[in-house]
Amino acid sequence: MLKVEAPINAPVAEHSNTLSSALRDGHIWIVIPCYKVRNHILRVIEKIPAWIEGIVCVDDACPENTADFLEAENPDSRLVVVRLPQNLGVGGAVLAGYVEAERRGGRILVKVDGDDQMDLTFLAQLVAPILLGEADYTKGNRFSSISHLTDMPRVRLFGNAALSFAAKVSTGYWNVFDPTNGFTAIEASMIKLLSGRRISQRFFFETDLLYHLGTLRAVVRDIPIPARYGDEVSNLRVGAIIGPFALKHLKNFVQRIIGQYFVRDFNVATMEMMFGVGFLGFGSIYALRWFAVRMPGEDADAGLVMTAALPVIVGVQLLLQVMNFDVVNVPNRPIHPYLRTLMKLEGD
Repeated sequence: MLKVEAPINAPVAEHSNTLSSALRDGHIWIVIPCYKVRNHILRVIEKIPAWIEGIVCVDDACPENTADFLEAENPDSRLVVVRLPQNLGVGGAVLAGYVEAERRGGRILVKVDGDDQMDLTFLAQLVAPILLGEADYTKGNRFSSISHLTDMPRVRLFGNAALSFAAKVSTGYWNVFDPTNGFTAIEASMIKLLSGRRISQRFFFETDLLYHLGTLRAVVRDIPIPARYGDEVSNLRVGAIIGPFALKHLKNFVQRIIGQYFVRDFNVATMEMMFGVGFLGFGSIYALRWFAVRMPGEDADAGLVMTAALPVIVGVQLLLQVMNFDVVNVPNRPIHPYLRTLMKLEGD
């Protein structure tokens, strides 16, 4: 049975009959990147429901020879094993799996980690918005309920909260949270649009993919899904990724602002941004210059204070307006139905 929680109760219930049929005929494939998960991978495959059409396991030059292990065990007739000659990271492995699954006829591609942290009873919830034409990409969100956070280690809890806000700013998806969540689903027609793009292939993959989806104006939806933590060992070291992640977020933010507000469009928010930065910069520089040249003990008069403060206040207000425009400008019309129609017309 379909497992559903708020806030997606109503949409799924409305289309329950359509969804039941679509799950069987939806050409849904699972993609599992495999690197040091040999002790868990068979449990993951055993839990994949029968309505999944195929499974692609990508051996990312795993030192545990996961590909040989899977081929020897042959746990599922739907299984396809892909071997990468060198380690590409989780992103590189997932992209290779996407290409293989799409080549074999997959229409919706679900990325699942091989460490058995993800509850596969939520698979139907994850793919439902795409099947119903309401989203191009869905992802799990462990922060949708306090009960989902009880088992999350405190370091991961605070780290993910900080990364979530940074991702909102850099990707423009203010409606999503938990950007590093690896339990995701994507409509296969999006893969062709993403091919050739320089998507980060390491631990920044999920967040960088969101940025590139944003440049396509794809619709992304969060699905409430709790995580599970057991005896798995994470390959991610928080201290080692803080600096690189911050730089990548800054780079994506600058590229997004230039592309969205100066290249692909030029609107009222662009004007507010230009004047806001100008006023804020003028007021700040004027005040700093006065502090640099003032005599010891000299006090600023009212005119000087207002000359510095008023532009700063106006600049901040204009930039807050830009932020508000950016928040309400989140994509809300899925693009994959149009891509599918276009592909069909080109095929005819």
